[in-house]
Amino acid sequence: MNDSELAAHLADVAGRLLLEVRASGLLSLKALGKAGDQTANQFLCHALREQRPDDGLLSEEEKDSADRLSKSRVWIIDPVDGTREYGEERTDWAVHVALAIDGVPTIGAVALPGLDLVLRTDQPQPLPPAAEKPRMLVSRTRPAAEAVAVAEKIGAELVPMGSAGAKAMAVVRGEAEIYLHTGGQYEWDSCAPAAVAAAYGLHISRVDGSPLVYNQADVYMPDLLICRPEWAEPVLGLVRDAI
Repeated sequence: MNDSELAAHLADVAGRLLLEVRASGLLSLKALGKAGDQTANQFLCHALREQRPDDGLLSEEEKDSADRLSKSRVWIIDPVDGTREYGEERTDWAVHVALAIDGVPTIGAVALPGLDLVLRTDQPQPLPPAAEKPRMLVSRTRPAAEAVAVAEKIGAELVPMGSAGAKAMAVVRGEAEIYLHTGGQYEWDSCAPAAVAAAYGLHISRVDGSPLVYNQADVYMPDLLICRPEWAEPVLGLVRDAI
């Protein structure tokens, strides 16, 4: 398999494993999240080390190693993006598998197991038509003040949703026009979604307009914007005023 095929296959298999773990009915909600994370992470890490032994690896659920910083090619994974949504048997959770090359989110796949979908960088589709009134994705529980302020300025409808990957893929799938996040994330939260969104022709950046750069020593990423190209300039201008 080439890198794109590998990313998609890994995300798909991990998603199916997670569904099996949940369907077992043997775990409490609290235990389910931990078991799901560990099961998917072990599979993804072992498979990547077997299939791409010379590449670096960064996972939310794995102890980080500085060795990856010397690598040009680094796989960045999130075994369960949206553990709460996974445990609650919602559909807005995801599995992220991405390959950053020289810090650029280049190849990736985002599985949405609850919807039986895998979106991938090597199979982009034309974007669906945009809605007349823009829709902005925000957290289910704590919408960022900056996002709310920008939404009010452009007359956008706020759409609450779970995981970061689910939100980004909602823009890819035409369910919203804008995903603006200012509440802080980590590299694994956005690398695969950013790669897929870029492949589909969406705008991806930090909220100051600078590029998203991965495989950094500090994996914290404070903010990002994923949106349809026509909304990038208006949103970036407004969010600078809101911060």
